[in-house]
Amino acid sequence: MGLTAKGSNRRRLLILMTLYCLSFLFMQTGFAQTPASTHVVTGKVKNAEGNPLPMVTITESGKQNVTVTDDGGNFSIKVSDGQSVLVFTAVGFATLEIPVKGQTSINIKMDHAVSNLDDVVVIGYGKQKKKEVTSAIASVKREDFTQGFARDAGQLIQGKVAGLAVVNPSGDPNATTQISLRGNATMFASTEPLVLVDGIPGYLNTVAPEDIESIDVLKDGSAAAIYGTRGTNGVILITTRKKSGGSGASMMYDGYFSVQTIARKMEFLTADDARKLVADGFYDPTLDYDKGTSTDWLDVITRTPLSQNHNLTLQGGNAQTNYVASLNYRDWQGLFLRSDNRQFTGRIDLNHSMFNNKLRFNLNVVNRNRKYFAGPNYAYTYRQAIIRNPTDSVYDYTGNYKEDPNGYNYDNPLRTIKETDGEYRVSELRLNGNVIFSPIRDLNIKLLVSGVKRSELSGYAESFNHKASVVNSRTGYASRNTSLYQDNLLEFTTDYSKIINKNRFTVLGGYSYQDVTSEGFGASNSNFPTDLYSYNRLQAGDALLLQNSSAYGMNSYKSNSKLIGFFGRINYAFDEKYLLMASLRYEGSSKFGENYKWGTFPAASVGWRIKKEDFMRSVDFVSDLKLRVGYGVTGTVPTDPYLSLISLNYDNTSRFLYNGTWIQPISPVRNPNPNLRWEKKQEFNVGLDYGFFGNRLNGSIDFYQRDTKDMLYDFPVPVPPNLNGFTLANAGSMRNRGLEILMNYDVIRTKDVDFKINATYSSNTNELLSISAGEFKTEQDFFPAGYTGEPIQEATHIVKVGEPIGNFYGYKSIDIDENGEWIIEDADGKPKKISANSPNDKKVLGNGIPKHNAGVNLYGRYKHFDLSINMRGAFGYQILNFQRMYYENPKIKSYNMLKSALDDVYGKGRLNSDLAYVSYYIEDGDHWKIDNVTLGYNIDVTGSKVFKRARVYASALNLLVLTGYKGIDPEVNRIGLSPGNDERDKYPTTRTFTLGVSLGF
Repeated sequence: MGLTAKGSNRRRLLILMTLYCLSFLFMQTGFAQTPASTHVVTGKVKNAEGNPLPMVTITESGKQNVTVTDDGGNFSIKVSDGQSVLVFTAVGFATLEIPVKGQTSINIKMDHAVSNLDDVVVIGYGKQKKKEVTSAIASVKREDFTQGFARDAGQLIQGKVAGLAVVNPSGDPNATTQISLRGNATMFASTEPLVLVDGIPGYLNTVAPEDIESIDVLKDGSAAAIYGTRGTNGVILITTRKKSGGSGASMMYDGYFSVQTIARKMEFLTADDARKLVADGFYDPTLDYDKGTSTDWLDVITRTPLSQNHNLTLQGGNAQTNYVASLNYRDWQGLFLRSDNRQFTGRIDLNHSMFNNKLRFNLNVVNRNRKYFAGPNYAYTYRQAIIRNPTDSVYDYTGNYKEDPNGYNYDNPLRTIKETDGEYRVSELRLNGNVIFSPIRDLNIKLLVSGVKRSELSGYAESFNHKASVVNSRTGYASRNTSLYQDNLLEFTTDYSKIINKNRFTVLGGYSYQDVTSEGFGASNSNFPTDLYSYNRLQAGDALLLQNSSAYGMNSYKSNSKLIGFFGRINYAFDEKYLLMASLRYEGSSKFGENYKWGTFPAASVGWRIKKEDFMRSVDFVSDLKLRVGYGVTGTVPTDPYLSLISLNYDNTSRFLYNGTWIQPISPVRNPNPNLRWEKKQEFNVGLDYGFFGNRLNGSIDFYQRDTKDMLYDFPVPVPPNLNGFTLANAGSMRNRGLEILMNYDVIRTKDVDFKINATYSSNTNELLSISAGEFKTEQDFFPAGYTGEPIQEATHIVKVGEPIGNFYGYKSIDIDENGEWIIEDADGKPKKISANSPNDKKVLGNGIPKHNAGVNLYGRYKHFDLSINMRGAFGYQILNFQRMYYENPKIKSYNMLKSALDDVYGKGRLNSDLAYVSYYIEDGDHWKIDNVTLGYNIDVTGSKVFKRARVYASALNLLVLTGYKGIDPEVNRIGLSPGNDERDKYPTTRTFTLGVSLGF
């Protein structure tokens, strides 16, 4: 089967490459037949330093003729006549308007503008000039992305958007970044923002980071409300590379090689440390703790991972027909043995216009194929490595894996990796096309149709020699799972713009229909005749035949949901000073209860460009000043499409006899709720955009309040009349408040030297206002969350009305007694032995969500050298260090411990208490990270007939962490109801060093 799979992959690669080549040849043929224009203007665009400027947009004023410069800054455009005016625009540069005056050649230089108010930002279902935006929207362009190794789109903008928390709690190459916007505003619904890739729902890793042109973030309710229930956590709009014009073809290559190391290790006892303790009588002689060898277990199962990434882009065309085609190959190794991740992504973007640009077509195709080793749970395997006896050997005297068959949660980690087989494969095809018809100037009628099809196939097998096989007396175990996801989207929009004297109107109306189907099948079996089958012949096992339900399983599912939306928006500007936006979305979802299928989501925002007032014209140092006020309503769709319906479950493990027939019992697992509806979020935002000294210093300040109502909660209900003891209903409410600050400062801008600073700051406070309303009430105004695991078995957090989400809740330790046992503080603040505790003694011990987040990004250039430094930090939060809680206790001697377990506690002596969840293990998580440092050199390719540009760079990711936290990394989980838990089972974070090159041909 391995040969068949490889052959299939080769055929798929060959087909894709053939399509790309055919598209390329087709385009070249079509371009060669483009008729000559009656008046053509050619030229070259350079920056103030004299370097060619690629991707400058040149538009004939008042017309729809558009082109862009190539990598050498060259352009060619057909104009109506010799008296036309050409408008030159580029991100980061001041807009120029140049009269043609009969010329056929125009060469210009464009001056830098740190923040051009005419820059266009992407908004919901359209674009808007930055100066006219009245909502809280952040935009990050390609040239400002974090450079070097990037896991997905989230890492490109890490620390660059105020209020957007992008964290990397895991070093797993298969993991994505964890992202949240403006805090936690729900108890049980998703907190992930909606991600749209070229307007189509996707993920942060849908396209290769090298293919992304810009990322825009809709932060407040007034901006996101036009997406209704999908926009409740904010919206991230990813725009891929496109070519709107230009002559000829060009090719770009971006590639890098990376090496990774463990960023930080916890200091556990070495073999020498353990032997010294044995000699000192620390261990009971009957334990026979010293096994006579020296083993670094973490070293046994890890490696120095080498990764590579290659991206090749072809683009070309003219104003009528153009294309971008890219191929991306990624081979990322993980820290642990066999933890590989390989991905191939191909993308084609085709554009064609007809009838003097009145009819425009776009086709975008993305195909992504990913494969990785899906064997053991590496987070659990890591735990087994750090607690393993360092004097024990990997193999016994017979050459077999050394193992304690009776050891509970104590496994040989190398055996777990080597005796497990697994593979996960995903293939995703994204097709979307749109047609835009502009029958008259400023009227656009657009139809978008898209389909996303994702298939997943995974296999998992445990050999005869796997510990689970030995312990459970079975000859192997294997499983197979497959799933298919289909997302079809149809959108029809019409927009019209009109200028009447000092009044500018833009009106948008649209319809959206989305149909999502998800289905899958899984099966498992055990007791195979041979290991050679792995997971590829499940029918060979006999557990299914013998009806041994504990050793086999089978499941299947299918679900479907539909979402329909009608929406409209109006933008109005008077004299470019007074701005208004109002939108409304009327949306229906099949996921809601029978009585609440439809919801209305209004939004409005206003803006006042104070700088345009007469009394501000003489204030020269102020270049921009705009006040914004916005309000919007969004909602949350339940994740499961059938939560409003009754759910029944058949019992596969028992039967009862009725009228001589064995009947399979059925029981209700969920009550129906015809009133189930969306969680409603009402958000109020006040913002100020500012610019000083010709916009060399610019930024924004935003304050927001987000109130969530009708939050979902599983309420206890009486049985009867209900069939089940819990009903999912809307009742709770929550409030978030926050402050966000953005600052950009262009410190130096000369021919040879550039230096600029970008800084962000955000704060957020959260309060649970209620968890009961109407007929649905709880006996208490709180409930537990989080879990320590065995053997402590305590909840780690409390969710309580009147308090913020994320509070740690447990016993406050204040000392140890003469026997080394914990002394805690009781409910009255008095000392008490932990053995005499009661639940009433528990207290709030801290909070796992940072109150403050900040980022500082520095960029400097000296002639051909450039240096970027990205830093960020989080402050005002706590972390529960699970590794200290479990392994910093000298009383537990059955497995390895931290060296710090031998230190004095509270200056009194060694701990001699049972494992316990107490405040001693809760630490401040404040930290400051030097997250990315990149040094680049732009090679002078003047005169080269091959290269248009060439750049080499070296970067370091996660270079340095300044913190007092004693764990591996203070960047831990921050979402959900138990944030701040630094679990025992984790994939260590890594430090990455990268060498890369970027070439233009």
